[in-house]
Parts: sequence; structure tokens; C-alpha cells
Amino acid sequence: MALIVQKYGGSSVADVEAMKRVARRVADTRNAGHQVVVVVSAMGDTTDDLLDTAGQITTHAPEREMDILLTAGERISMSLLSMAVNELGVPAQAYTGAQAGIRTDSHFGRAQIIGMVPERIARAIREGQVAIVAGFQGISKDEDVTTLGRGGSDTTAVALAAALHADVCEIYTDVDGLFSADPRIVPRAHRLRTISQEETLELAAHGAKILHLRAVEFARRYDVPLHVRSSFSEKEGTWISNRPANPELAGLVPEAALAHNQEELVEEPLISGIAHDRSQDKITVRGVPNEPGKAARIFEVVAEAGVNIDMIVQNIPVADQTRANLTFTLPEGDAQRALDALEAARGELAFQELRYNPDIGKLSLVGAGMRTNPGVSAKLFGALSEAGINIDLISTSEIRISVVTRLEDLDRAVQAVHTAFGLDSTESEAVVYGGTGR
Repeated sequence: MALIVQKYGGSSVADVEAMKRVARRVADTRNAGHQVVVVVSAMGDTTDDLLDTAGQITTHAPEREMDILLTAGERISMSLLSMAVNELGVPAQAYTGAQAGIRTDSHFGRAQIIGMVPERIARAIREGQVAIVAGFQGISKDEDVTTLGRGGSDTTAVALAAALHADVCEIYTDVDGLFSADPRIVPRAHRLRTISQEETLELAAHGAKILHLRAVEFARRYDVPLHVRSSFSEKEGTWISNRPANPELAGLVPEAALAHNQEELVEEPLISGIAHDRSQDKITVRGVPNEPGKAARIFEVVAEAGVNIDMIVQNIPVADQTRANLTFTLPEGDAQRALDALEAARGELAFQELRYNPDIGKLSLVGAGMRTNPGVSAKLFGALSEAGINIDLISTSEIRISVVTRLEDLDRAVQAVHTAFGLDSTESEAVVYGGTGR
């Protein structure tokens, strides 16, 4: 008997028929002899509908009240799914995040999990029930309902899997796993059978949308194996772990994940996948005094505005080496706050000009094989050059190379690099069943 945590996204429970399909999958897993905990998101566009309704009432909704409102979507899903599973003759009970023992801080809308006390969930599965938990939510020390922010249901599922020492956390979505690139851009993208947690973290951090970054970080920190797969098909998904799967999961995980020792997976692929990100902007601070402490102070001002920075490049113009130009990228929603903060500190920082560019895209090439294979950068830049695509910024890690291009060139860049590294599949594998990729 294995302990399996299953998470179903909004497209997987979008309507009654989808809910019944999920219930059958849950019941089949339980009837196969496994213990099952389920985490569900709100049905379809429920969260967006709630946001729209609130917007018709006020443009300044209190954060506490908004969290109470938004958690209603997951409570609807969990109760309906519990009814559907019970209807199939499998005992199930639904639990809110608070009832499941998910403790958070008090940052409404973006709460962090600070503790897990899933006593009721553990008791339910010991008694042979399926426990169905509302994702995306928890409870603060002040007994207030909180939400975990974007991707919160993924994080709920991984946190529960870690606390319960589950054999696997299955993330059900509307595509058949992680692909070598976004199949909407690269129809010949191939499904990754297995991938390391480190590579997945890099892909999630640089634009891949199937898994949320916080959930991947949680899985890596607590060594939770993930299996990303579709709730719309019976196909194998992608096994995300640094170790083989529990043999008791045979038939539930990709065959490649069941290697009895790591020697069967000795040769790491050079490149695992390509992520892209359209949601970043670029700011250039021109004419900064080229002296110690100025760059530090600029980034202190940006940090004090609550803005996260991704890529940074500094250059010194040949014509005036007493001045430097600092360029950085940041999430598009943070750009105005960064610009306002820098403008307010112009007198102190003594820069000459601010330039803002929202029309950029980022491509990230990820692969553990980069560590031991030279020439990756040359092939990447050669592919972009042959496609007539100019590079604006470059950033690297041990297993990743990221470049910034013009937004209008991003799709072509992804396609060109995918082909150059031999990632194209001989047949179309990627099917988006629900239309969103989540």
C-alpha cells in the first residue's frame, strides 16, 4: 500500500462531468489498495468570477475579507468532489485548509505556510477514508482564513505530502506532463519522462507554468517526489525526483521512474527543456556615478519598494568612464513601483536618466548536462543568430542559460533553440485537453 496525494487543478474539476471523472480516478486509486489524499482547486473560472463580483462592489476590498471570499471556490470543489467519491461507494470526507491543519502567517493574499498539523487527515486515511482538502488556503495564528497566492493549491498538495510522508504527490493538470518546451509554441515538444528537482526548479523559476515555483521549492526541500500528469488521459506523466519511485507505484508512474538503481540513469541529458517568460519588463538606469556604493543603493531603493529583481547587467560607456549604466529585469506588475521609487531618489542617486521597456521576453535553456559538456553557449547563440534574433541580456547558472530578446522574437527564439538542440519529437506528443495548461 502506498500513500498518494493527488492534486487537481481548476480545469480538471471545471464542471460536473469533469468532477465525476476525477471522482472515478480517485476511487480507482483507493480501490487498488492505496491510501489517498486529494487537494482541489476551485472549479474552472470560479476564482476569477469571485474577483469580478468583488470588483463590482469595491475597488479597495479589505485583504482579510477578500481571502474569506476567494477560499469559497475551493470549499465548493472539495464538498462536491467528496459527494461524487461517496457516490461511487468509497468513503470520503472534505476538509478546509484550517481543518487540515495548514498553519500560515498573516500576509493575506500571499500567506506562507509556517506549520503543518494534519492530524485529522492522517486519522481519516488510517480509517480507510479518502481525505479531500481545499487547496490554496490555510489559517493564521489569529484564526483568520488566508490564501497562499498564485499556485497555492500546488503548494498545499506538496506540503501535505511532505507532512504525511507520502510516496508521491501527483499533480493533475490538462497536459500529459512536463514538456521540453511549451507545446503551444513548439508542437513537436516531447514529454519528459523523468527530470531532477534542480532542473524543474530552474524551469519553474524562469517561466514554465505547469508547476508553481513555491511548490517545487517545497518538494525539493522535503524531498517529495512529484508526478505531473493529465486528469484527461491515462498516459504516463513526468516523474520529478532525484531518486527512483517506490516499486509499489508500478503502473502509476512512468516506467523510467522505476529504475532499481541510479546506474540505469547514468547519462544525464544535455538539455532537459526550454522555458520562456513574457511577464518581465526591463529598466535601465543611465548615467549612474561610477563609484563604490551607488549600485548597492539603487538596489536598496528597489528592494524597499518591495520589488524582486531577476537579471542585472552593468556596463561603463567608453566615452565617459565616470558613469555607468545599470539594466535589470523585473516582474511586469512591479515596474511602476520600481520606477516611482527610483525617481523619488533621483537626487540622492544622481543618475541621469531612467529608461523603461515592457516589450521583452526571456528564454531559458535548462539541463544538468551543461555541467560537463562544453559548447552549449556557442550552440545557443549560433541558433539565435541564424534565426536573426538579437540578444539583449544574458544570465547563467550552473545548469541554465537565460537570454532576453525582443518580445516579438520570443516564439521564434524558442522554436529555433528547441530544434538546434535536437529536442523536437518525431511525432506530436503534446495535447492540451483543457485549454489552459493548468
